[in-house]
Amino acid sequence: MSLIVKAVAMKTRSLSVVATMLLCATLAQAQTPPPSQPPPTENEIVVSAKRSGAPMWTIDTPTGTVLLVGEIRAVPKSTPWEPERLRDATAEASRVILRAQPKFSPGDVLRLIFRGGSFTKLPDGRVAASYLTVEQRARLASLETRYKVDYDRGSFLMSSFDLLARRLDFDNSTMDDATDIVEKAAKRAGIAIVRPERFRGEDLLDNLAAAAPASHIACLEAAMAATEAGQSIIEARGDDWRRFDVPAVMANPLEIALSTCWPWADEDLGGEIRDQWTRLITEASGTDGVTLAVVPLGVLAEKQGVLDQLAARGFAIAGPEWR
Repeated sequence: MSLIVKAVAMKTRSLSVVATMLLCATLAQAQTPPPSQPPPTENEIVVSAKRSGAPMWTIDTPTGTVLLVGEIRAVPKSTPWEPERLRDATAEASRVILRAQPKFSPGDVLRLIFRGGSFTKLPDGRVAASYLTVEQRARLASLETRYKVDYDRGSFLMSSFDLLARRLDFDNSTMDDATDIVEKAAKRAGIAIVRPERFRGEDLLDNLAAAAPASHIACLEAAMAATEAGQSIIEARGDDWRRFDVPAVMANPLEIALSTCWPWADEDLGGEIRDQWTRLITEASGTDGVTLAVVPLGVLAEKQGVLDQLAARGFAIAGPEWR
């Protein structure tokens, strides 16, 4: 009987040892961290960004890649693009380049308040007919009648903004711009953000105040054309942007109006903005990794714009046709 008991005891101890070994092995396996995933390659980051549906261009360099995202303001909610793809790509980029924000001081605000009339009204009591041709004034009168507004004394720039923002209502029912998406993602992921040099509010206000009323007539004409064309151009612009039909976007009356008005149309200020973008992108081409730059499409694809300037400098640019 004792032999049987001993045999059972030995077998029990053996099973306990085996069970203990299996338990230890299981625990060890559970505590072993999974193999780390390699960081995304430059190509994977670019592919992820392009899946968002925004038009993009790439510049491959010996040390990395510069990815240019062509941004349009006020993307309609009906535009079928996937901003989360751009958000994911941003989190893996080495750095991003975003547009600068003007720097306004309290003093600039006071100057605007005290000099507001010089920005919102035509000077010296003049009226629109003092500057416009008979045909231009008739077009403006037609829009005044349609919308029950009076633009006779208003500055042409303010009248243009009113036509686009309130009458055409181009920025209603829109989603975040690419800049907003990339900026939030970069801050969340701790990605370095590079911006062009900020313009002082004082300089911007002085530039605007010094502009002759006639310098804004082209802006007014473009705003009238966009408003006359109607809201269908808003969705068409978004759809063409999503289809990478850059020439069609650039020919859209809304895009023409936004690109024709101050500050882009100002020779000095607009030229400086374009030069800043070209310089930053050129500098990024000498850095390691992936640089993701969100640039206004109008600045990229216009004649002698950033893409043309980069191509003239010998950069090999891959992406949609922009001319």
